[in-house]
Order: sequence, then C-alpha cells, then structure tokens
Amino acid sequence: MTKAKKADFTPNEFVVYPAHGVGQIVSIESQEIAGISLELFVISFEKDKMTLRVPTNKATEVGMRSLSSPDIVSKAMGTLKGKAKVKRAMWSRRAQEYEQKINSGDLISIAEVVRDLHRNDDQREQSYSERQLYEAALERLTREVAAVSGADEVEAAREVGEVLISRAA
Repeated sequence: MTKAKKADFTPNEFVVYPAHGVGQIVSIESQEIAGISLELFVISFEKDKMTLRVPTNKATEVGMRSLSSPDIVSKAMGTLKGKAKVKRAMWSRRAQEYEQKINSGDLISIAEVVRDLHRNDDQREQSYSERQLYEAALERLTREVAAVSGADEVEAAREVGEVLISRAA
C-alpha cells in the first residue's frame, strides 16, 4: 500500500469535494476503523445537512481541493458568456458527459454545463433530466462563487444569472 501525500487543509477552511461541491472542514479527528487508526477530515455540507469523513492521506487522491482562485472564477464566468456548444449525440451520452463534468469538481467544466443547458424564456422547454443536471451544475457553480467572493449564495446566484441573461441579449 503506497502512502498518499497528506493534504494541507485546516479546520474552518472551505474545500471542494468533487461529488458534493463546497463544504467546510469542521475538524480533523482520529478514528479506529477495523483496527487501523485513521486521521480524518470531517467536512460539513450545511445545505445538504450532510457530514463527510475523508481520510487525510486520501483527500487529494479523491479530488478534494481548495476553493478556486478569483482568477478561475472569472474564467468560469467568461465561459458562461460563450455560445452553448450542444453536441448532436444522443441525450443519454450527453447527459453522462454532463454528469462527469459536474462531478469532476472543476469549476470551468461545471460552468460549461450551465452554459450548455441554460434556456432562455423563448427557447424550447427542458426535459426533466436536463433541468436536473442544469440545476445541479448551477448550484455547484453558485456555491463556489459565493464561497470565493465571500458573498451569500443569493448574491452569487444573481451574479451568475446576470451573466447568463447578458449572453442572450
């Protein structure tokens, strides 16, 4: 068994866990599991009312990362302004790709999903699964934008919404 590099995260720090989005490290605790003592990050996802425990030596391996820099956030906002790139593949294949992008934890990939699935009022209605993916991506994006800028989620959602609307105009 190889020793993975221990991540440098501290309590009260906001982090991004790929499958769940932005969470806050509540503490670092030791637990004995199956006779092995493990050091764990305890991450709270307030909005989802969920607590996740991640072994400290596996955190970077599973893709846990610090919040994006303001520079990456502005690149993601720039991505939103671009023209939607909708492939002509079958919906099931596209949906799978969108799901992978959302769960990658990469802010720019998430912004691409939001951009590609965003609908204006005058466009055709979204299917249920399209709307689910769009809302999941939008929520991840706004949570990280809010955490990086220090604003609340409502303000971040308004900011993202304005960028999407300005694209249509």
